[in-house]
Amino acid sequence: MGVVFWRNYIKMNLPLKIVIISDTHGLHDLLTIPDGDILIHCGDMTEYGLIEEIEEFDEWLGTLPHQHKIVIAGNHELCLEKESGWALFHHAIYLEHEAVTIEGINFFGSPWQPYFHGMAFNLKRGEALAKKWQDIPDNTDILITHSPPYKYLDKVRSQWVGCADLLQRVQQVKPAYHVFGHIHESYGQESNRDTTFINACSVVELDAPLNKPVVIDWPKQRE
Repeated sequence: MGVVFWRNYIKMNLPLKIVIISDTHGLHDLLTIPDGDILIHCGDMTEYGLIEEIEEFDEWLGTLPHQHKIVIAGNHELCLEKESGWALFHHAIYLEHEAVTIEGINFFGSPWQPYFHGMAFNLKRGEALAKKWQDIPDNTDILITHSPPYKYLDKVRSQWVGCADLLQRVQQVKPAYHVFGHIHESYGQESNRDTTFINACSVVELDAPLNKPVVIDWPKQRE
């Protein structure tokens, strides 16, 4: 068998590389983005929630080599509550509480989050949010939300601020990964028996060094 065959064989069997970022707040062009197959942004790509910021961010996405890009909104994306995100993004799949399957992986992305200063995609804790989270499909492999679940990478100072109803639904669905941002202070990863949780916040403070993108490997499906 020739060199070309083995190169193609190796390429076909390498895992998919999924790159995850969040909360870039207009500083995306300062990041060094690793190569990969799929890029995920977990919301708050803007600082002021302006359409012009979305357009500039989308142009930047178009310069990246990743074959697939998935974006959800965060609490800063005020314009996306008023304008159609599906029309504004030309270089990414915009998910607003909906699912998509890419390379055999089932993604669900949602911008909704507990009330925070009356910003974008806010709902009161309790029944309203619990009803939203019931929409997460049972077959979700990678769950993308802006805000974290309760007690998983959601600590601000000494207080846990994540959503308990979101955690309850995650425990029911058991996605392989739950990726999010929102809480800048809690960047990192942790796991339980069923799910790996990733807080991919890029910005800690606007004048501080940026956190590195998170990269995960996903085994390719055999045809």
